[in-house]
Amino acid sequence: MTPPNQDALFDFSVDTANLYREESITDLKAASIRRLVPILPDGSDDASRSQIFVGHTQLMSPEGPLPIQARLEAESLAEAYAAFPDAMRKALEEVVRQVEEMRRQQQSQARDQSRIIVPGR
Repeated sequence: MTPPNQDALFDFSVDTANLYREESITDLKAASIRRLVPILPDGSDDASRSQIFVGHTQLMSPEGPLPIQARLEAESLAEAYAAFPDAMRKALEEVVRQVEEMRRQQQSQARDQSRIIVPGR
């Protein structure tokens, strides 16, 4: 049974004006590129919109695999291949920056929580 206002929380309708066919290209080593080809509701290619390329890779860390993903500024597969290395480096730098910021916040919270408050002072 669905809660009374559940339909207001989730919209599962398909946006037929924004459909893409997904293709996956990989070198079976480090590079994985998703090509999103715009399509019309009948499944035919939509030449009025540009295709989208997204690069993916995975790095091993002491905590396990670390997925890295970034949009590739490209108009063709050849451009996507060329853009992949730099986009992955930039995405990795952003992940490292975010992890360092999270560590700083955790250390700050730990310091704040470890302060002893003495009543009457």
